[in-house]
Amino acid sequence: MHYYPESIRNLIKQLSKLPGIGEKTAERLAMHILRSPRRQGEALARSIYDVKQNVRLCRSCFALSDRDLCGICGDPNRDSEVICVVEQPADMISIERSGAFQGRYHVLSGVLSPMDGIGPDDIRIQELIRRAASGNLREVLIATGTSVEGEATATYIQEQLANLPVTVTRIASGVPVGGDLKYVDQVTLKRAIESRVKV
Repeated sequence: MHYYPESIRNLIKQLSKLPGIGEKTAERLAMHILRSPRRQGEALARSIYDVKQNVRLCRSCFALSDRDLCGICGDPNRDSEVICVVEQPADMISIERSGAFQGRYHVLSGVLSPMDGIGPDDIRIQELIRRAASGNLREVLIATGTSVEGEATATYIQEQLANLPVTVTRIASGVPVGGDLKYVDQVTLKRAIESRVKV
């Protein structure tokens, strides 16, 4: 790769650090960026800079946002008394695409995984308990994945909320065991949300 100028070698190196991008793909992407109009390259660089500068976590639900409150938490038409608990922002997006849920969210930023050293203090469970204890919620819908860790997290949350004045529901069947919410088709996900059951 020494036949490329240093700036191109550096671009290839940086692109190859992206998930799923090997050195050959990084090289093709670098050549595409090099051949594209200057304004396209500048727009790409600016969008990467803007994401790093502006994106933060919503102060209410911990979804990705470029403001203190994300668009969903700031929407007065959403049902603020019902929250859906998900593992990651990508899971929230999948549920939003299904169109089946009109409440708000709580993003845990992970799941319980004792084997990996991830306990209740390592994800946003305490924040969820505080939201539920505020008395402003009617229902907490747990929509963690159906992996062992997702189920363990759902059970833990259910136990923590058992004595609070809130109905706890769990996403219903339809999501395959061991499946990841972001890969489930929207019809299946919509059916699972609409047929949720009390736990």
